[in-house]
Amino acid sequence: MNAMSLLNQIMQQASGGQSTNPGDSAGSNDLMNQLRSQFKGGQSSGGNGVDMKSLLGGGALGLLLGSKRGRKMGGKALKYGALAGVGALAWKAYQNHQANAQHGAQMQGAAAQQGQPLEQLQGQAQEQRGLEILQAMIMAARADGHVDGSERTLLTQEIEKLGPDDELHAWIQQQFDAPLDASVLARAADSPQARREMYLVSAAIIDEQNPLERAWLDQLATALEFEPTMARELDRQLQSNG
Repeated sequence: MNAMSLLNQIMQQASGGQSTNPGDSAGSNDLMNQLRSQFKGGQSSGGNGVDMKSLLGGGALGLLLGSKRGRKMGGKALKYGALAGVGALAWKAYQNHQANAQHGAQMQGAAAQQGQPLEQLQGQAQEQRGLEILQAMIMAARADGHVDGSERTLLTQEIEKLGPDDELHAWIQQQFDAPLDASVLARAADSPQARREMYLVSAAIIDEQNPLERAWLDQLATALEFEPTMARELDRQLQSNG
């Protein structure tokens, strides 16, 4: 399957169509500038925030993030830029968590057991991680039950434009049909680093003001066996760098 090809294109949408290299902030800055322009100019519908679906051109990411019954995302839309560097942010959250927990002396040895960030993986290992992250994104998008038949058709059409192979296409359809089960998603993670990345992309997509979506994220954190301080640090990284 060409999971990483699809995921990279979705992440490019998140970063304004620019590079997804975590060392290159141009993409995220481009998206941030567009968002700030809309905030200042009041260009969003009704002046209530940013319409992510319109901002992202109605693409696959726009549908995942912005089709939730037309809701306006306001300042929280800024967090979507973090999707382009999810591995680096998840790793930074781990380092901060370890330091704050006064485990600094043990961190170097423990790091070897954590797995590598998405951006450092290659070959089949990166492909597998890409599937895990795509699965987390789809489940988060479904958390409030907003993906009805017509929206699923639109989303499938947008994903098709990104060129998934037949195997990946079938896999994506399975994710839309599968029960929402945080424990299944957690078991798919190949490492602690993968679990942190799955949580981050989920947190980027959900609306924390929606009780169903917030409940899903809490269920996921429990299934991933996070300490509360780890989940809070991931949330902090998302809000600070999104």
